[in-house]
Amino acid sequence: MIDFHSHIVYDVDDGSETIEQSIEILKKAEKAGFTKVILTPHYMEDYYEFPASEIEEKIQLLRQKCQEEQINIELYQANEIYITNHMIDFIENNEATTINNSRYVLFELPMNEEPPNLLEVIYQLVENHKVPIIAHPERYAYIQKAPNRLLELIEHGVLFQTNYGSIIGQYGKEIQKTAKLLIEHNFIHFLGSDVHHEGYIYEKMPEIREQLRKIIDNEKIEELTTENAEKVLQNEEIEVEMPEKIKQGFFKKIFS
Repeated sequence: MIDFHSHIVYDVDDGSETIEQSIEILKKAEKAGFTKVILTPHYMEDYYEFPASEIEEKIQLLRQKCQEEQINIELYQANEIYITNHMIDFIENNEATTINNSRYVLFELPMNEEPPNLLEVIYQLVENHKVPIIAHPERYAYIQKAPNRLLELIEHGVLFQTNYGSIIGQYGKEIQKTAKLLIEHNFIHFLGSDVHHEGYIYEKMPEIREQLRKIIDNEKIEELTTENAEKVLQNEEIEVEMPEKIKQGFFKKIFS
């Protein structure tokens, strides 16, 4: 498996604080069955602004430490960028990075209100030959209320990543129900831990996989946990199958 979203790079955001903590997290990732981890520290304008070169140095140290500790995990550099009209500038100036220097860009949105510049940012990315990937849509209140909003975004070339923890209720019942609904109706293209600290999520992978098997078949699980992420790392195109529109009855059932 490939972990598509993580905060394991130490001392750069609200994730791991020390290299020792990072190594302990990676040991648990390996034990859970991950062979590759995409490192996606936050890049947030005027808040988390560690340049890509500094992140790369820390990742090199992590790789060396993994070798010493015999942790068989490959590490790849990226960012989870908070939505901004300056995203392309940050990437071109090597302040923030795409996933493994590919065309794919992971970014996140505000939790409670849809940003008015969302489509503008998507257009900017696509015009600059980038593929937008929005992190954990199930966690956004406005998507919970209207999941079919994602249909329009997919038509504009957007892909989506759901958190493993959402599937088992780590962030609450509404988010859990939304995550399962999005996965079941083919809105999601990647799964990631969004791990910030040692403990909880990697240890829960058997339970998470059990829940996934109730929603989708093994072939689809492989696609979401490994195959699509590998295509991103290799900068290959992902064939997107349009989702099935969620019927209104589901909304009433979920949000009543």
